[in-house]
Amino acid sequence: MSTTIKTLAVAGAVAAALTGHTTTTAEAASKEKCYGVSLAGKNDCAAGAGTTCAGTSTVDYQGNAWTLVDAGTCTEIELPAMADGTARTGSLEVLDRDLPQA
Repeated sequence: MSTTIKTLAVAGAVAAALTGHTTTTAEAASKEKCYGVSLAGKNDCAAGAGTTCAGTSTVDYQGNAWTLVDAGTCTEIELPAMADGTARTGSLEVLDRDLPQA
């Protein structure tokens, strides 16, 4: 194989790798952390006491556990009301509700 063909092959591989990285970064940018919307054991990661990382929340809609959702949708996700009838919504910040009891 000639040097020119090898150079083009390497350049093409580098370009493909960079394109894949850009797509992944763009996809991540279109997501946001939404606290208080995941079911027990279905969170993406932790925010405080009672969780350590993915899948460790122990309470449905745990306020200190987050899940990645499409950007701009967090506070619009329909959730069941709390036991006292108060509306439950997702938040872009940690919530002090539905936390595990010690």
